[in-house]
Amino acid sequence: MGLSAEQLRSSLDALALIEPAFAAALAHAGYPEPRIRDRGYATLLRTIVGQQVSYKAADAVWAKLEAVLVDATDPARIAATSDEDLRAAGLSRQKTGYARSLAEEVLSGRLDLANLPADDEEAIVQLVRIKGIGRWSAEIYLLFAEGRTDVWPAGDLAVQVEIGRILGLPERPSEKAIRELAEKWRPHRSAATVFAWHHYMFDPATQSAKNSAI
Repeated sequence: MGLSAEQLRSSLDALALIEPAFAAALAHAGYPEPRIRDRGYATLLRTIVGQQVSYKAADAVWAKLEAVLVDATDPARIAATSDEDLRAAGLSRQKTGYARSLAEEVLSGRLDLANLPADDEEAIVQLVRIKGIGRWSAEIYLLFAEGRTDVWPAGDLAVQVEIGRILGLPERPSEKAIRELAEKWRPHRSAATVFAWHHYMFDPATQSAKNSAI
């Protein structure tokens, strides 16, 4: 349920009118492909699995975990699986705890992923109550799985680097600075985020980013 290609294009065209530097960057790198994930428990679990590892490593662990759980979309499967089996699938002790915390929140009804608050900040507050889900993970979930149009993960290093590059800044802007810079981009900051990653990976100097978590 992430932003569609049409939504991305529309928002980026609007950004190009607000910020001329975006127009030049779009001409250089083109429009990004949509990044869409399913709404719900499995996507958040996969977010936990992928923390601090490359895409390839995360995919390998996820494949093993799916084989162990049989149905990775069912939080009850985590509760019914031993720590030893979860560790054998590649989850660290810490991530095993995080996975169990997420499953407990969903099974208890304390977290209803089908009915998160419409306000982004309120939704983030609910998500970060889960062990292992920080602000960045919550923002990425709202962007990719819910398709929210104005999510701005200002703490993301790649976003900071590439927005600084797109705007021609002399150095990477801080999280505080990039939040202030992006205020005038509302309500199109989700598209700005996706484009920043696209532009970052498009640049030959940052090809190694293809092995990062974004």
